[in-house]
Amino acid sequence: MLLADAWLPRENISGVIEMERRHVIAMLVEDQPGVLTRIAGMFARRGFNIETITVGKTTKKGESKMVITVIGDDDMLEQVEKQVNKLIDTIKVTEMPDERSVIKELCLIKVNIANQKVKDEILKYTDIYKTKIVDITTKEATMEIIGDPGKVDSFIDLMKQFGIKEVSRTGVTAISRSR
Repeated sequence: MLLADAWLPRENISGVIEMERRHVIAMLVEDQPGVLTRIAGMFARRGFNIETITVGKTTKKGESKMVITVIGDDDMLEQVEKQVNKLIDTIKVTEMPDERSVIKELCLIKVNIANQKVKDEILKYTDIYKTKIVDITTKEATMEIIGDPGKVDSFIDLMKQFGIKEVSRTGVTAISRSR
């Protein structure tokens, strides 16, 4: 499932059902203390929920890139973009649609290994999902999966049958595709 294909029905104040979906927004911002707080605060004040957020330095001195995932309709996305563009720390805001972007997430997941049969089954699934075993003992295995959020969700659901001990997800990051 592509990220943007995750449509969610929502009833507005008039009782009309609107469709919401996940939007990935990339922002170039000034690399200054408090920028993340100001942007997150703007989202909170406007009632926009941040689903994931990643931040990192770019190759240009003084700039960082933020990638934020929000759920909402197209009107909400337009409001988010307008509000973020008003912030003094914002250099550029871009929506990252699936068809023109590479969107990935990293997840570490630790599961129980009850016996050899379970271990073999887990190893089979890690091969199918092209994950990497990063730590394994006789009692548990930790895997690393990198992919679109739908793939990560699917793998986590599959691992639930073995008893998940811990999950750590990075959140979505994105970059535009070459044209």
